[in-house]
Amino acid sequence: MNNKMFVAELAKRMGYKNNNTQRLINIMLGEAGDRFIDGDSLQISSFGTFEVRKKLERVIVNPTTGQQMLVPPKMALTFRPNTTWKDKVKKGGRE
Repeated sequence: MNNKMFVAELAKRMGYKNNNTQRLINIMLGEAGDRFIDGDSLQISSFGTFEVRKKLERVIVNPTTGQQMLVPPKMALTFRPNTTWKDKVKKGGRE
């Protein structure tokens, strides 16, 4: 499903126009992005949790040359789905 189809489905379900629904999505994602930049997490109760985690500095080895390289620490965005959704996906949508 692409963005256009997603917006159309949401608009139909909410009874809004497509452009209003797209605007709502853009505002929501923009605010979420601002929170992630600040290092905050976002928990959507019936969906899951988005967290910003710090990955530590580590040494990796290039398998071709055997050369060791240092990978600097970085921040990464992770997602943990709600257990209900996780179970539904595992079962292929069947309950």
